[in-house]
Amino acid sequence: MWKQSVWSSSISASVASKFLNNGGIIQFTGAAAALEGTPSMIGYGMAKAAVHHLTKSLAAPKSGLPEGTTVLAILPITLDTPMNRKWMPKADFSTWTSLNFIAEQFHKWITQPNERPESGALLKLTTVGGQTEISKC
Repeated sequence: MWKQSVWSSSISASVASKFLNNGGIIQFTGAAAALEGTPSMIGYGMAKAAVHHLTKSLAAPKSGLPEGTTVLAILPITLDTPMNRKWMPKADFSTWTSLNFIAEQFHKWITQPNERPESGALLKLTTVGGQTEISKC
């Protein structure tokens, strides 16, 4: 989990510090579960909490990112992916966040900077009945 979440996020941040344009955006994937204790999946919770911390730290002044960079983390509960469907076939898929919804949000935030959430935002994605809401944590 550490390599998959923290290393990839750290590498992305390093690349962004060198190549992202002023006013750019960098987005990480945290997890809603990591907002609290995760006793049955401690490694997962630790890794995702580290991503949350990285998001907040990079959004602060003098973080090394270009001026005006927006740093965000989405915190899904469950993403609707083929692997999740394979390993949880009896779950209620109407409570899973679609990748199309996430792609649409990213597209909007890239093309309409005035629609971006505040830099440093941890954005919880909650899906009920196939409808996803974004709330700032």
